[in-house]
Amino acid sequence: MQMSRSELWKNFRLGEELDVTGTFIYNGLRRFHELHKLDYSADLFEVFYQLSVGIERLMKIAIVLLEHDDANDQDAFERSLSTHNHQSLLERIQKHVDLKLSSSDNAFLHLLTRFYENLRYDRFSLKSPLALGKEKHELFDFLERHLQVKFDDRNSIFGYQNTDQYKKFIRKIVIRIASGLYGIIEQRTRTLGLYTYELRHGSKAETVFLGEANIPTEDILWKELLVFFMNTKETSGYLNFLRGIEPLNFDPGLVEDYLDCFQAYSARTQVADEMETLYEDVPDAGERLRLIGVIGSPNVHFPEDDDDEAFEDEPNPFDEPPSK
Repeated sequence: MQMSRSELWKNFRLGEELDVTGTFIYNGLRRFHELHKLDYSADLFEVFYQLSVGIERLMKIAIVLLEHDDANDQDAFERSLSTHNHQSLLERIQKHVDLKLSSSDNAFLHLLTRFYENLRYDRFSLKSPLALGKEKHELFDFLERHLQVKFDDRNSIFGYQNTDQYKKFIRKIVIRIASGLYGIIEQRTRTLGLYTYELRHGSKAETVFLGEANIPTEDILWKELLVFFMNTKETSGYLNFLRGIEPLNFDPGLVEDYLDCFQAYSARTQVADEMETLYEDVPDAGERLRLIGVIGSPNVHFPEDDDDEAFEDEPNPFDEPPSK
């Protein structure tokens, strides 16, 4: 049976939108996980913006599936979605389904609404030019109220660390909200005979809605891979290629800073400056960049991997670049 226009909209366009919402939510959680400090408005703006947009749009998918009818005034219905108030969207959803949220979940939605409706453009106003760091104060108020922690001197020059406790708490709240909304979308679309709930394999949306955005596990992954590359005695075309590149003369005393590059943007920017300086001493920087560019590229083929015999006793196979 051929789908109607509204069914095509709900099945495909909203399915595409579900992928978008999951991406926003994942990026917000990922960014919060990366933060070392909770004191900078730009960092928290990035977190709150992505989470507020992602959850808002996820709510609107649920509302379309729950409320839309072909007999509706389509223009009026679409105008009713032009709001950034998470509470009003939640109330519409709860008229149709039993979506239970905890007090901390609801409070977090209030925080996102205040951010998106007020704080997002607050710095463009002359009303309170000295009221700095409002995102920080919103977050501190929220954490104090729901975790019974205390931020005594909020303007301390030392700032406040983003602890594992804070990361876990925010992630659990966001995942509870997102999972509840996704469950409504899945149940409703199954009832309607649609496939809007299907998620692209390996997508950020799948990670959020089905994998609970287990970002700490992602951190374990890169650490385990690093240990593997440093310690494996196995050989392959790729491993030999990596071993054949002369390392830059980084400072062994700064290992901690270098490792931080894998998980924090601010660390990467600092070490990148050091790398640029080291490249000034590379005789043929262009050739080195060509070799480095091979690492991680798709469809790289090392001919020696076609042979079952080991290459330990043969000359360096990288006198010629690997084919791509």
